[in-house]
Amino acid sequence: MASDMSNCYHCMASLCGKQFAMKEDHPYCVKCYDSLFANFCEDCKKPIECDSKDLAYKGRHWHEGCFKCAKCTQSLVEKPFAAKDELLLCTECYSNEYSSKCFHCKRTIMPGSRKMEFKGDCWHESCFVCQHCQQPLGIKPLITKDGDNYCVPCFEKQFAQHCYSCKKVITTGGVTYHDQPWHKECFLCSGCEKQLAGQRFISKDEQPYCLECFSRCYAKKCTACAKPITALGGDKFISFEDRHWHSDCFKCGKCSNSLVGKGFLTHQEGILCCRCGSADYQKPAGQV
Repeated sequence: MASDMSNCYHCMASLCGKQFAMKEDHPYCVKCYDSLFANFCEDCKKPIECDSKDLAYKGRHWHEGCFKCAKCTQSLVEKPFAAKDELLLCTECYSNEYSSKCFHCKRTIMPGSRKMEFKGDCWHESCFVCQHCQQPLGIKPLITKDGDNYCVPCFEKQFAQHCYSCKKVITTGGVTYHDQPWHKECFLCSGCEKQLAGQRFISKDEQPYCLECFSRCYAKKCTACAKPITALGGDKFISFEDRHWHSDCFKCGKCSNSLVGKGFLTHQEGILCCRCGSADYQKPAGQV
């Protein structure tokens, strides 16, 4: 770096016919410049003199010959590299040590390439596609079935059930009634249209009814207590001569003992046990 500037700004030595370096518009001899301003190499810890190439990365400096992969020691000059825990690695070493493997193709996802993450696994962007149409899923809504991912239109076309009532796709949940799928919000009492999903109901002529509507419209009434007989929850009922009783209500009209599984007599006062009744009133009616 020849110049006609006369003296080093630091030591005042003559610069005539000598190399020098400029710093903030001032000339310095090589010795003064290196001692005052040279950066120290991260690898060999020696100063990077002004006649050497100074390679810098994130505030750190290397001699050109020291700028190497920390694992395989190949030069990184003018090559792509990655940093891990302040170590510089060539892309191959970094991939082998730290890069994720694609869940689909099992190959390394190279540094700098875009990857997709879903349910703890990683994909190349080009591998993260709909199983049916093979179009990239990106950040679109998707549905997973048997370990495969589908875009919503393809899943609905391939697998989704359609509600028996509204005919629209059932994407989650649902109710099955008479082997037909229903949305929970579409499965309603045929009487009052109250939602029946998760509730007890009774079927009549293949139509579902809540207990209240069925009891009001169709249930037989107990001869004793006049309450509806639904036969739900394990309740038993007794029928005799077009009359019906809850099993707990089928009792002797005089002593109130249960008549279930016992002989009984009919009388103008009602149903009587054999002890309370008399053979003179009626012949035995039977046993229920």
